[in-house]
Amino acid sequence: RIETMLHGTAVPFVLNVAISNSGKNGIQREYGLLKQLNEDFPFSFLPKVFGQGRVSIAGNEIGMFLGEWFQGYNEFHISLDPADEKYKIMVWDHEYGNYFLTDDQATSVYRHAARILTRYYNVNTFEHIFSWHHAAGDFVLTCQNNRIDLKLITVRQYRPLFENNIKSEDEHPDAERILESLLVFFLNLAIRMRLDRLEGVGKIVWADDSAIKGTLKGFFEGLSLKPKIEPFNTPLVSCFRHHLLSCGRADLLDLNRSIVQTYHSQAPEVPVIKQHLTQHVEDLYHAIRHYKNYP
Repeated sequence: RIETMLHGTAVPFVLNVAISNSGKNGIQREYGLLKQLNEDFPFSFLPKVFGQGRVSIAGNEIGMFLGEWFQGYNEFHISLDPADEKYKIMVWDHEYGNYFLTDDQATSVYRHAARILTRYYNVNTFEHIFSWHHAAGDFVLTCQNNRIDLKLITVRQYRPLFENNIKSEDEHPDAERILESLLVFFLNLAIRMRLDRLEGVGKIVWADDSAIKGTLKGFFEGLSLKPKIEPFNTPLVSCFRHHLLSCGRADLLDLNRSIVQTYHSQAPEVPVIKQHLTQHVEDLYHAIRHYKNYP
């Protein structure tokens, strides 16, 4: 964080800096993606970027870019509440002090995160934001009058779910491929949303079912805002709702297992996911069928 004084007012910015070659390539890519997504979408939950460059210090080239600082937003992570020995989301508020969220507020966090990621999902090209992670502090929140709002501070990659999705610019995916890809996006979202590191730096932890409730609601809220697309005669959100409800327990379990097999086998979250996956699918199956707010 850096501040510039303008007519007696401190204006904050974020300065992202990298020293290694991989780091410099990474922030150059990130700068381009943030700029692209802010230009391509009529909304923004991402920081604006204002410029990038490289400087030489003592013979070492350092890459950096200047971006928007989300004033009043804070990092958050799952932590153990000593009052009742339960895992809860703690907000790292360095100005007023750290605090735990209520269960309803935690559900709202997952709802907002899922809605943001769904809004950036391209249903025609299957492009999506990844590889985001709660453990990295990619989302930040503010809580005003018990109302939660989230921002996403980084975009490391924005690519299709699958390789070679569309062979040419004139070729469009059919309805079945759109729905199947959207299902994979949703199921992957539901898994990743439950992962964090204890207090941001500790062991991998698995969020409770408030993550499922929030993810389901946020996903459908984001999907309902998608414009009408071919080849669907009715809103995409209605078509996907029927598609999702047609999936049985076994279908969901097989799909989730297939998704987890695509993760890096040495990733530290994989054993945690596998430990909880069967119960996760059971919880997700019931949440889908008991959800009352389908558009």
